[in-house]
Amino acid sequence: MIQANCRARFTAADFDFVVHTLARSQSDCVSLVDLLSDSETRDSVLDNPRLVDAILSNAGHLRISSQFYFYVLARHVLKQAGIIDRKLSDYIGSLLETFSRANVQAPHTSDERVHQYISDMLIALSRATPEQAFLLRAHVGNYSLFVSGIFHENAQRRSARGGPNLAFYEQIGSRNYEIVADDPTAKRCELNDVFEGLADRFHDVRVALNHLAEELINLDDDSRAPSLFA
Repeated sequence: MIQANCRARFTAADFDFVVHTLARSQSDCVSLVDLLSDSETRDSVLDNPRLVDAILSNAGHLRISSQFYFYVLARHVLKQAGIIDRKLSDYIGSLLETFSRANVQAPHTSDERVHQYISDMLIALSRATPEQAFLLRAHVGNYSLFVSGIFHENAQRRSARGGPNLAFYEQIGSRNYEIVADDPTAKRCELNDVFEGLADRFHDVRVALNHLAEELINLDDDSRAPSLFA
């Protein structure tokens, strides 16, 4: 299950990248001790736009972790959309990392297969245990957000041929996030607030991911994505 834990999994190479990037400016200089010892300082430093610029200008030549890469860029586009919840950004970073490692290409190329895939998961709910139902619904929300966020152009082209449109993904995704937000499992995993935020602002998050896919990353280029990470 996807967790909001990108920041908890940063590597020594990630922190080294932060220090060397920001040390170029004396006013923004930050020590490794500060990054490792104080979470508030670390979160504030990670919001520095110079990190985004450094990542984008050196794409393909960085030795940073995938979780760092996706958190920094997700946080950047979500803040631009007025979504300032760091925990939600952390979850989106983990979502992008998980799905990109599973398959950096568009998940499906057939209209029927896309619709059938989601339909199969929803049908499976009728025979699922409460724990399985939670995981299925969370995955439907995550999958809907990823497809409509990162591969929205593909989804729009398919919808012209009768496939699911963006409104379908938004409705299915937000509704399933809304349901899992009230699930006891979400509370135990401390994800109920994240799911509530995604249910309420699915459209805004989706549009922010559209911007991410259009201008900052290209997961269709599988020859490029793996080289970004250590």
